[in-house]
Amino acid sequence: MIEQRRWQWLLAALVLGGLLYLLAPVLTPFALAALLAYLGDPVVDRLEKKFSRTTSVIIVFSGMSLVIAGALALLIPEIIRQAGGFPEQLQKLAGWFSGSLVPWAKTRLDVDISGVDVGSVLETARAHLQDIGKILPTVFAGVGKSSVAVLGVLANLLLLPVITFYFLRDWDVLVARVQHLLPRPLEPTISQLARESDQVLGSFLRGQLSVMVVTGALYAVGLTLAGVQFGLLIGFVAGLLSFVPYLGPGVGIIAGVISALVSPGDPWINVALVAAVFGVGQVVESFFLTPLLVGDKIGLHPVAVIFAVMAGGQLFGFFGVLLALPVAAVVMVVLRHAHQRYLRSTLYSADPGEEAGPEGKPAERLPDPVVVSEVAPVAGSGTPTT
Repeated sequence: MIEQRRWQWLLAALVLGGLLYLLAPVLTPFALAALLAYLGDPVVDRLEKKFSRTTSVIIVFSGMSLVIAGALALLIPEIIRQAGGFPEQLQKLAGWFSGSLVPWAKTRLDVDISGVDVGSVLETARAHLQDIGKILPTVFAGVGKSSVAVLGVLANLLLLPVITFYFLRDWDVLVARVQHLLPRPLEPTISQLARESDQVLGSFLRGQLSVMVVTGALYAVGLTLAGVQFGLLIGFVAGLLSFVPYLGPGVGIIAGVISALVSPGDPWINVALVAAVFGVGQVVESFFLTPLLVGDKIGLHPVAVIFAVMAGGQLFGFFGVLLALPVAAVVMVVLRHAHQRYLRSTLYSADPGEEAGPEGKPAERLPDPVVVSEVAPVAGSGTPTT
């Protein structure tokens, strides 16, 4: 009977995976709406103490809509305008390299770098950027001629706010119904895994997303005030990549330094200003934003985040990118519980619930499984240490 049930679960998982793969384009607006509703539901629950559920949803939904629409209206045109100037600035960078850096290195460091053919590398990059610029209008023109594609995009854009509103309004009801449909023997375990997954995912999405937005705005404003070209674009890209420690600031500093060298004014002063902006940004993020917005909550490992996003995009496209972090959070929680069960199994120790000590002798019985993740056994020792 147990073996039959396992095969049934495996078959159900395969059918569900196949449906997700086939319906990924259709499910994309639903997944994005569910993500927005998941982020807004805690705020709705707090407002629900003073207002009705519908009124709370209207308040949160209106606020989210205004923020998203305002950000898109202000940022996208300026970012597109700045990105269009990249090819010309690459040519200026090649001129700065041969006219300023090569003589400086020869005079100050007695190093001859004139043999480095930076011009051809930058020219190749500029040519590729120009090709992309030529291709994009053709692509959009092709999409414009396809009435089916246009109708599909418009339908998704129109459906997104509608689905988000209903998800926000009925989120608690949907969660309760899903919980009610769970098999009764598995319901306690699945509910516990869901709560822990919500803690992991919620801490990462709500906390880290806030840190990304604030640091991106800080970098963008700082670089723009410093007079660095493409400051808005570089700042927000660095902020979006800051979910991986040091990746966002690293990319931002490299791009900022390159842009500072071709910006008006003394290039070395521009470089110093770029370093100051990212230095202040790192201090604010490390000592103020992260402790305040994320705290000591358990988050996803940066490597797990990168792998999950890349794997989801490869398998299911943009729909997979939206599902990547929730699935990664659930997998991480399941692996943690599997690790705890392994430590209490006969495969790991002499007797169930006992940890193998030196020379195969059983050691003290492990504490409650909830505390196992905080206990690290020392190699060659029979007693765990905290």
